[in-house]
Amino acid sequence: MRTSNKHHTRQHSESENPTYMASYKFQLEPLSRFAGQNFCVRKPTELTCFSYDDNHEYKYDDSSLRYYYNPQLNINLSEGFDRFVKHDDTIDEHLDSLLAAIEALERESGTTCNTDIMTWRGMLTKIMSLPFDKRNGFEMNAVSFQVRFLTHYDQGRYSHVMSLFIEENHEFKIATRAHSNQRQDTMSYWGYKFEALATLPKQWDDCSRREIELRSSEIVSNKAQFCSIVKTAFDDVKLILGGEVDAVWDKRCGPINNYVELKTSKEIETERDGVAFERKLQRFWSQSFLLGVDRIICGFRDNDGQLMRVQQFDTQDIPILAKKSGRNLWDGKFSIDFTTSFLKWLKITITGDHVWRIRFQKNSSYIEAFQINSPDFISDSFKHWRNSFKLEATDGLPVHDCGSLASIDA
Repeated sequence: MRTSNKHHTRQHSESENPTYMASYKFQLEPLSRFAGQNFCVRKPTELTCFSYDDNHEYKYDDSSLRYYYNPQLNINLSEGFDRFVKHDDTIDEHLDSLLAAIEALERESGTTCNTDIMTWRGMLTKIMSLPFDKRNGFEMNAVSFQVRFLTHYDQGRYSHVMSLFIEENHEFKIATRAHSNQRQDTMSYWGYKFEALATLPKQWDDCSRREIELRSSEIVSNKAQFCSIVKTAFDDVKLILGGEVDAVWDKRCGPINNYVELKTSKEIETERDGVAFERKLQRFWSQSFLLGVDRIICGFRDNDGQLMRVQQFDTQDIPILAKKSGRNLWDGKFSIDFTTSFLKWLKITITGDHVWRIRFQKNSSYIEAFQINSPDFISDSFKHWRNSFKLEATDGLPVHDCGSLASIDA
């Protein structure tokens, strides 16, 4: 990392037991110190995928993948809100599905996925957006997990790989959402409704005319999901990220797919609307950039949820649009430099077998990382699978690397 050590402070706080729990701070100010580092990012490529079915049951396949098809306009996105089939996400699912898919991939391929950090795409989106919006806090949990691989059977030589696993702190997420109101719940539904209007369960030529024309009357559910898992890296920090993908443009052919991100936003009528949308574009870009999604389709609606028009954005062009506006609300290259600096710091900070809390309190000037007394959240199945490598001498499986560095324009 190319920042001075004076910006990263270390503290110790005493817990209820006699041991000391480490605590560190990643200072955000001055933000200017993160600029101009020109870190490279490896273009995300898909490793594997999984689905949640209509009951939100995990499936190691692409059965819940949807296909983009232009939606009918002048539809009110509030239609069907009273019949919305909403997934109960009060149950903490941790990283279970992500780890299950990685385990399945490793079993079928005979290679291990070597990475520095494994997490959901949403965790990185929060970091990439932080320099430009400090109004919302976040909390994550992190734990390191080490695996010993036999690399030279005849000599009994091993190599060790330490990976950092990060999840959202579920209690914080639920507590934050408790403050939502009816308007916010309705606007959230608008997004799911737009996805239903703009997608098909099969490719267009395999769908009946009825399936295409009756999308507006379809009962909306957010239980079924398709998730892509990609490998990427910010400079020398390798990552495996999992995240939901709304649709594919034509067909899925991997490892770089023609995926589409679907979004809704208020029609731009005033300068204030323009500012709000440009801030949204930063989050849209981050989400799509991290998974290698090249297209974003945005449905513009009025204050009452009436779908007015649809516009396509190429992910790679969004930072250029932000620069051309002249508002200086955010910068793609700065986002990459900041995120890379933080990931480098995190990689060397979180060590040992403790569970750590990563916390940013709204409008704060730093991100905290401190140890907590909590059991780790890595699934028993995944731990057993990974630990079996060092128990069985014949399981010295080759490591799957993330590939060469490439610069991605931002």
